[in-house]
Amino acid sequence: MANPTITTKKNTPRAGAERVDAHDKVRGATRYAADDARPGLLHAALVPSRIARGTVTRIDTSAALRVRGVRTVLTHENVGSFDSGGFGFQSFYPLRSTQIAYRGQSVAMVVADTLEAAREAAGLVVVAYDATPFVATLDAPDAEPLTQTAVLPQPMFADRRVGDPEGALAGAAVTVDLRYTLPAQHQNPMEIIATVAEWNDGVLTIREPTQNAEGVRHGLATQLGIEPAKVRVLSPTLGGGFGQKNSLQSHTALVAIAARTLQRPVKLVMTRAQLFHNASFRPASRHRVRLVADRNGRLLSAIHEIDQQTSRHDLFPSLGTEITSRLYGVGNFLGRERLVRTDVQTPGYMRAPFEHPAAFAFESAIDEMAYALDRDPVAFRLANDATVDPLTGKPFSSRHVAECLVKGSETFGWARRTMAPSSMRAPDGSLIGWGVAIGTYKAAMAPAIATVRLNTNGTVRVAVGGHEMGQGMRTAIAVTVARALGAPVAAVEILLGDTRAAPQHLTAGSWGTATALPPVLEASQRLMDDLRQNAGSTAGESGVTALALLRASGRPFAEAESRRRAPGQPEQVFGRLTGGLPAAAGPVYPDFVGFSFIAHFVEVRIEPTTRRIRVPRVVSVADCGAVASPRTARSQVEGGVVWGIGVALREVSEVDARYGGFLNADLAEYVMPVAADIGRIEVDFVGKPDTRLNAMGVKGLGEVAMVGVAPAIVNAVFHATGKRLRRLPVMLEDLIGD
Repeated sequence: MANPTITTKKNTPRAGAERVDAHDKVRGATRYAADDARPGLLHAALVPSRIARGTVTRIDTSAALRVRGVRTVLTHENVGSFDSGGFGFQSFYPLRSTQIAYRGQSVAMVVADTLEAAREAAGLVVVAYDATPFVATLDAPDAEPLTQTAVLPQPMFADRRVGDPEGALAGAAVTVDLRYTLPAQHQNPMEIIATVAEWNDGVLTIREPTQNAEGVRHGLATQLGIEPAKVRVLSPTLGGGFGQKNSLQSHTALVAIAARTLQRPVKLVMTRAQLFHNASFRPASRHRVRLVADRNGRLLSAIHEIDQQTSRHDLFPSLGTEITSRLYGVGNFLGRERLVRTDVQTPGYMRAPFEHPAAFAFESAIDEMAYALDRDPVAFRLANDATVDPLTGKPFSSRHVAECLVKGSETFGWARRTMAPSSMRAPDGSLIGWGVAIGTYKAAMAPAIATVRLNTNGTVRVAVGGHEMGQGMRTAIAVTVARALGAPVAAVEILLGDTRAAPQHLTAGSWGTATALPPVLEASQRLMDDLRQNAGSTAGESGVTALALLRASGRPFAEAESRRRAPGQPEQVFGRLTGGLPAAAGPVYPDFVGFSFIAHFVEVRIEPTTRRIRVPRVVSVADCGAVASPRTARSQVEGGVVWGIGVALREVSEVDARYGGFLNADLAEYVMPVAADIGRIEVDFVGKPDTRLNAMGVKGLGEVAMVGVAPAIVNAVFHATGKRLRRLPVMLEDLIGD
């Protein structure tokens, strides 16, 4: 067959208001926690454990204390008792005992006048251990899988079952039975984890990059035995979070204790290697997917089983089958998960935490089934689209998977794809592969309280729960308020991540925008309605602004508040919000089920001798409801695609089976894609508001953007080479030889 002509469209122009924080960021005016460099600030450094499991038998800090400028060395012998708090990413806190739970765990913290002195002294702390055997990987001889339903007997962690999936296996026309493996991975945000703690008149102020300022506040109050009102947490801007910063960190209380003891502000900035061993990460997982279809290409049954890594001291649950059970209209489905204890810090939420690995396995298997049936992969997916939620039978609040696939295939030029593997080549001889996959992520919402205040000088002050991690929340809020009040975007000041401004709900799970925008819009509308009711004849004029109405009223300011919660949530849920507890709802609501969806189309080019893989172009079409801020929404999808390329072709946290911990705990050896690895990314949106979910019609986007990218790439690699790869990341050696 003749090679097709490959052409691509240029990127569509960016639309929407520019980022409100863009100029400050590029000028270096944005301040992060570690930028605090005031006189009198003390510096802390951590001492890591050199064993993976055991106990500390002796610790000698005498040499460290002799270093000039050292103020104290905290160890389990002198730190004093403090509560575990219950708000952290793990239940285990260093320095509360002699126990060593994982390699790299902090066994001491040095505080000194300078960072240099603190680090020098940290290297002089001598620790003796009594080591015990440990489990490093899912496949270790002593690793023991635990059935999730048995150890976590709660409805949300139960098996997902509908119909008779096992029975459908008997006498099936076409089946596939496949296994997939994904490694542990670590977030590496530009802003590393840091804490500045300061006490003034009995009040603790914490400056720390966190996605959950209220949780940090209440967690510290519990740990230190003080009232939450005595703690203020400030996290106005994060240089990336990706789930790593969504809980109270293990070191934060230690920094606060040191600051209280020394009566000086103390700053701790983790090293990159310490981040790998002291913060949460994406756990390793293994997947078995069995699919059954008839000869007409209809999926009859699916069974998805997952083994996921957890720590020895906690059970971090797996929720991967929550989305694979909803990808297609399969009448018989079983999702079953097991947890495997290993000696690491507790894993946690990393962008698309369960959904990325689950979709990689399931969407790869779907592609294999399409080929087993000799069906075009796009047509096969369209033929098996769901009309209602397969698990509950409830309608979707909105579902536009078909539009994502059709629009994406047209933009990508899918019709020119030839079905046979290795049938498309570029003029330079490179193998060309085209792959597709879909993704989904729950459309969750949380309660929020928003206040909007307009002053006669034209400034608008907005306070609401939420954290700006670079996803563009500030821009979306500013655009929403500016439109409602007829104000310039530049006049809108937004307070985020400040526990004194508004209750700060955890910003994660793609519910940040869907949570913050509805109450912000409602408060703005209430403010406008109030001004109109008290204004004169100008109130009904077209184009009249809130500022004009305020000045006409003679009032010094106008203010309005809104309290919003997810559909079906009781009023009492605001108690969880103000108490620092997660209160998100979804995907199942009383009358419907809510998800965002996306389709990714990927082209790979593989050099025929070295087998080097390049991704020259990607087309992604998202169904995220109304698009509140087109510019930042497009950026979110582009970022998700880049990360998807990274997890498919680059990223792996290499486990040291001999000594525990991670071998490549730095940015030199934890390989990520760079600009030269990224080709053209075309992003489009269905753009249909989901008004059943909320009045603005917005659904989440940040997480779903990454779901499905990896299987689309691996499916494209198969199309280019004829080789099915079921382990991430794809290595060159996987494509060399038979």
